[in-house]
Amino acid sequence: MNKERSIVSCIIFSIITCGIYGIYWFITMTDDAARLNENPNFSGGKAFIFSLITCGIYAIYWYYKMGKEISEAGQKRGVPVSDNSIVYLLLGIFGFGIISYCLIQSDLNKFAR
Repeated sequence: MNKERSIVSCIIFSIITCGIYGIYWFITMTDDAARLNENPNFSGGKAFIFSLITCGIYAIYWYYKMGKEISEAGQKRGVPVSDNSIVYLLLGIFGFGIISYCLIQSDLNKFAR
């Protein structure tokens, strides 16, 4: 089961730890989405490593993929979640990744309730 996370706390911890908590947050959000969708090929550790190897190019794809994963999980579980993959992607491309993180976490919190 997914754990509901406070978005404000995640932002504050990311700032206090100079982004280290942001990496943890990235990994856990990815793992939560994979768990919801029962997709063993989509993992937070792999996504983080691929993002490092590709100098952030995979992270742009990740925004889109997270939107699709969450949307599919919502359809499977009957949770009203819209497909925000394009929104996440555009925010990530234009440098507002933290807003995408917040929106993704907000959608993941709907499953935890």
